[in-house]
Amino acid sequence: MDFHVTILGSNSAAPAHNRNQTSQLVTIGRVSVLVDCGEGTQIQFRKFGIKTSKIEYILISHLHGDHYLGLMGVLSTFHLNKRTKPLTIFGPKGLDEIITIQLKYGNIKLNYPLTFVQIDGEKKKLIDHKSFEVQSFPTKHRVPCNGFYFEEKPKPRNLRKEMLQQHKLSLEAINNLKAGKNVFDEDSGELIYSLDDFTYPPPHTRSYAYSADTIFDPELIPNFEGVDLLYHESTFMESEKERAKETFHSTASQAASIAKQANVKKLLLGHYSVRYKELNGLLMEAKEVFPNTELSIEGITHVLEEWMPY
Repeated sequence: MDFHVTILGSNSAAPAHNRNQTSQLVTIGRVSVLVDCGEGTQIQFRKFGIKTSKIEYILISHLHGDHYLGLMGVLSTFHLNKRTKPLTIFGPKGLDEIITIQLKYGNIKLNYPLTFVQIDGEKKKLIDHKSFEVQSFPTKHRVPCNGFYFEEKPKPRNLRKEMLQQHKLSLEAINNLKAGKNVFDEDSGELIYSLDDFTYPPPHTRSYAYSADTIFDPELIPNFEGVDLLYHESTFMESEKERAKETFHSTASQAASIAKQANVKKLLLGHYSVRYKELNGLLMEAKEVFPNTELSIEGITHVLEEWMPY
């Protein structure tokens, strides 16, 4: 099953240096989730060949314009394209009112069902899909702000083919083993087929965390400890550390420190200040603390590889 993150926008407050405001597309299997929707997001859809019909959910982290001002354009285009598939938006208090007012005064009655779910800086399960879950968590910013944690649901264990060839197992026994259950004799209670003998461990459960806008805050770490890929805002370099603190943002080095303490597999930087035309300085400062760091670059898709723990 596919699990990947496509960067649509990587800048902070304004478009500059051929970079747009924050937006990402997380795709797991046949479902896509749009994470934040800065200005120009729908232009990026067309530029990078995004199949918007796969988008079932939109997550808006907070009500600063660089994270949501592209939303009405996206919703209107879905309407013009005769979308009928339901869409669910998760966002802070007030976003539903913003959407409703614009639809009202534009005299727009959407062709598709639109559901709004309010989240206000809290830890809460948002999406419970058959193959993955998404949970929100609070970040420390100037307004209520939410991060998002994506995780695959556990997969079945893999059967050892050589053992199946040697033993005639019933369908019930096979299903139990794949579900992670030892098989016992119903009468004696004796172990017949053990997981260790008949199966391999299940494939690794992949995960992605989007930490959204935040001041440097080690208290965030339990929300994404050990995650495969962490996106953490890195608005400034260390020379602007005080500016980062004043505006409740982080430096690239601080993002790397969080990644290191959280024991994540890979760090993705983003939300760059418009003062930086070149981004290598941000990357170098982060790599000094956490070597497995990359820049989020628009149009680049980060694939979370599936692997077996054996």
